[in-house]
Amino acid sequence: MKSLLLAAAIIISQTTLSADLDSFFSKTDSFLKKYVSKGEVAYKKIKINKVDIESLYGEISDIKVSGESANVLKAFYTNAYNIIVIHSIVEKYPVKSPMDIQGFFDQKKHNVAGEQLTLNELEKNKLLNPYKDARFHFVLVCAAKSCPPLSSDAFTPAKIDTQLQERTSLTINDENWLKVNPSTRKVELSKIFEWYQGDFTSDGKTVVSWINKYRKEKIPTSNTISYYEYDWSLNE
Repeated sequence: MKSLLLAAAIIISQTTLSADLDSFFSKTDSFLKKYVSKGEVAYKKIKINKVDIESLYGEISDIKVSGESANVLKAFYTNAYNIIVIHSIVEKYPVKSPMDIQGFFDQKKHNVAGEQLTLNELEKNKLLNPYKDARFHFVLVCAAKSCPPLSSDAFTPAKIDTQLQERTSLTINDENWLKVNPSTRKVELSKIFEWYQGDFTSDGKTVVSWINKYRKEKIPTSNTISYYEYDWSLNE
């Protein structure tokens, strides 16, 4: 009986969030549901009423994550990345592309849980490098049309692995994002697979092998692979 109670206590302690984190996840979910539809962001509406995005952006700096579990960190940093991207676009809106904003990814620093980080540093140092999980490429959305579609749900510690799996599968099976032509045996992949090839081949397998883990219709390994040009126009 004591062992059961102890196990229950451990589970409860692992799933209990601080008030700040719980508030951030809840507000992020409401915000995304309000302003994101089918992967597109209503930047104009957000700009008109900036209080929502300003509030969320401010909360990112104040949250303390020291000692939190891996799932809490994964969910927090993923949401933080996406909110920072939206905030950075809204600051300069109207713009046609994140690439029109100097230093968007690699120069401008943001206060993330007390650390000054660029978007690139947040992506690599807090998610890709620590967890060696290429699925993060399908949930971190850089405000461009060629990015995987932005989820209208916040990522949460309890669901983060399922959400990573679902968003990756959704994108990989999107015929407009991953373009397969069976008659010519040609496949056009996103530049993401070229830029971050090492993330997809770290187990010694090929990019196509990685993709086929999530594809409903598998891509023959004999197909010719190329990469289509990335559309950096705004995902609005």
